[in-house]
Amino acid sequence: MISPEINEEQNNPLSKQLSAEVKIKRESIWQVVHMIPSGKVATYGQVAALAGLPKAARFAGTSLKGLPKATRIPWHRVINAQGRISLPPSSASYQEQNQRLTQEGVLILNGRVALKDYQWEP
Repeated sequence: MISPEINEEQNNPLSKQLSAEVKIKRESIWQVVHMIPSGKVATYGQVAALAGLPKAARFAGTSLKGLPKATRIPWHRVINAQGRISLPPSSASYQEQNQRLTQEGVLILNGRVALKDYQWEP
């Protein structure tokens, strides 16, 4: 299933400034994130690798940062390689990600998710 964000991306006038290659890479990231099941997490590096973009963890983060606010892509399931939420703890987005993960049954202790227990293994 192609995400609505991918279709929106094709119609966004600002996106015309991006190269076709960057758009394809971004869409690959979004498609991988869309596959992460509820109650599981993936790291930025893992998402990038599964999208065919090894060593592109930062690009994965940038791609997620550009999602529309009302996206249906589960961006909250992506965390850093240390098992932490990468957003500033005082931010509303951090609180939202923490809340969404907790609602899905992901245990966060001392700001960290135990990757051995919750990391998605496709």
